[in-house]
Amino acid sequence: MKDLTIVTIFFEKRQIEKGIMKEDRQTLMLTHLSQLLNYITGFGGLIVPLVLWTTNRDKIHQMNEQGKSIINFQLSMMIYAFICVPLIFLLGLGILGLIAVGIVSLIFPIINAVKVNNGETPNYPMTIEFLK
Repeated sequence: MKDLTIVTIFFEKRQIEKGIMKEDRQTLMLTHLSQLLNYITGFGGLIVPLVLWTTNRDKIHQMNEQGKSIINFQLSMMIYAFICVPLIFLLGLGILGLIAVGIVSLIFPIINAVKVNNGETPNYPMTIEFLK
């Protein structure tokens, strides 16, 4: 498995050197920040990153990995929110859960957009891995 990772990293670096893939931190940053559209439209935080990921995953270095993590994070947050709705009837625990999901969904896209812009690797906590 380690050899496969080394070969993959080498292959991606060769693609960047040849001009096949480019490193575009601004597009990666906008992909992370586009998750915040959930607070404006209610559903744009999943659709816009999905479109950006599918159109640019072969063109931009690290878009495939980060796009998958963004989609996994958004799907996980949706599932957690759906689980919290019936929990509202149990002593109001669902309300606390919805508040926590809302805060996590607001803060981590911003933190990871800054990390990507600085060249660091982003990390989303509590993510269920749907896309590998």
